[in-house]
Order: sequence, then structure tokens, then C-alpha cells
Amino acid sequence: MKQTFLAFERLTTGVALLVACAMLAISASLGMFQIIMRFVIEAPAEWTEVLIRFSLIWMVFMGIPMAFRQGAMVSVDVLYRWSPARIRRVLDFVVSGAALALIGVIIWWGWDYANRGKVQTVTGLEEISMFWAYLAMPVGGVFSVISIIGNLLDPQRLELETAQ
Repeated sequence: MKQTFLAFERLTTGVALLVACAMLAISASLGMFQIIMRFVIEAPAEWTEVLIRFSLIWMVFMGIPMAFRQGAMVSVDVLYRWSPARIRRVLDFVVSGAALALIGVIIWWGWDYANRGKVQTVTGLEEISMFWAYLAMPVGGVFSVISIIGNLLDPQRLELETAQ
């Protein structure tokens, strides 16, 4: 059961990271397009600014699961290094519980916020609802919950390995 969940977690975290990377590429490409349009062609495309903002929001919320999985998001390095092995495991549960509580709030209020934003349109792209921008919070939150549980089952401390 544990290995099945961890395989599922690897898949979902990989998908989340892929989406985050795609959003970074999209925002960089749109930024370059906007620079060319504004300063070379002298006809700015206002819609790119909004899409850059949306893609950066999605990039952040879809990148958070990988940070959680690597143990780099909520870090208590000094306390973890000074603690004996038994206390470290308790610390893992406390930190994971706090992270799950925070992500739970983000999912709950993010979904509420997204539903309230359905009637709002985006300036510059009037045919797109703000729902799609706000949806990044609950979607990223669900992926983060899976990553937090995955890190609790199979802890990785990549920031500790690279710290000097």
C-alpha cells in the first residue's frame, strides 16, 4: 500500500512540476513577445500581461508540491539536526500536520474564492473568468497534500544534504 501511494505521489508530483515548468516557459515567452510588440513593433499587446500573471500564479502553486516532497518547504533545520532520531520522527509529524492544516485552509478558501470569481472577468480578456486564475489555489493544494503525505511516508531532506 505504501509503495503504491508513493508511486502515485511520484506521478502526481511529476505532473505538477511539469505544469509548473510549462507555466514558467509560457510566462517567459509571453514576456518576450510583449517586449517585441511594445518596443520593436510599437503596438503593445495588453492581454499578455494578464496571461503572464495567471501563468506565474499557476507556476507557484504547481511548484509547491515538489518543494514539499523534497522536504524544502517547511523546514526546521536546526531543531531537526539537534534532535535524536525518535524526536525527529515526531517533528516530521508535527511539521506535516501544520503544513496539511495550512494547505487545507488554502484549498477551502481557494475553492470558495474561485467560485466567487466566476462572475468576474479579466481585464483585457473579457471572455475569460477569474475562476481559472483562482483555481490554482485548490488545485495546487490538492497536489501539495499528496506530496506532504508522500514526504511523511518517505522523508527526503534534500536541503539538509546540500547545506554547508
